[in-house]
Amino acid sequence: MINLYDIWFSDLDLKNKTKLDLLKKYNTKEIWELDRSDFVENEIQEEEFDKIVKSKNLEEEKRKLDYLLKKQIKLISIKDETYPQKLHPIQDAPAFLYVRGDETILDEDAVGVVGCRMASHEGQTIARVLGRELANRNIHIISGLAVGIDKYAHLGALDSKIGKTIAVLGGSLADEKIYPYQNYKVFERILEQGGTIVSEYGLASKPEKQHFPARNRIISGLSDKIVVVEAKKKSGSLITVNWALEQGKDVFAVPRKSIFEKFGWNQ
Repeated sequence: MINLYDIWFSDLDLKNKTKLDLLKKYNTKEIWELDRSDFVENEIQEEEFDKIVKSKNLEEEKRKLDYLLKKQIKLISIKDETYPQKLHPIQDAPAFLYVRGDETILDEDAVGVVGCRMASHEGQTIARVLGRELANRNIHIISGLAVGIDKYAHLGALDSKIGKTIAVLGGSLADEKIYPYQNYKVFERILEQGGTIVSEYGLASKPEKQHFPARNRIISGLSDKIVVVEAKKKSGSLITVNWALEQGKDVFAVPRKSIFEKFGWNQ
């Protein structure tokens, strides 16, 4: 059963580091019961203290619990045994994960496929073929469900019917808040075909701009390797690359014009 206090604390608009620091000392019910002196002792900033105090509404958390149960969304704490082992070693590991679909595949063989949103037709085709061929070898595809390369990498894995695909979002997993909503059909297919949707952000969260660079550490953390199909010099894809290198992962770039001939793949 999902803990109401976990729902409350995971959905607070606090720095992930603040959540991790508090979870090292307390469980979420104990955090709920802390008073001002406790927060001073734990060096919690006044702004964050106010967010914690003003957010206490168990009736609201019960409504969220009903939605989580209805949509079969799991809430996994970093303290839980089901928390992905791949994420424990990374810097600033998410304190909580919301998961729709099969959480057991998060520790299986996976490759992150990333690239730009304004992808060329060739880039889209490469991403889809790459996703399909890796999935055909039972290697899961991880990406961010964005338009462009992300979408086509997910579609390639879905074409395979063997491997599965994992989408890491920068916002809520609630149906009406899926971002970008134009990829909602892809979202549905991922779940229908046994894949997984993951986010560290709670039901009340909006897809804020700063969420996307942060979520890229989860994409690279869950991936054994990263492949960049197309990317601008300054882009979210290269943020993912930097995270991957910091985490000790291999990073590859697609040899654009020769890839189909080299591997004998059909477009």
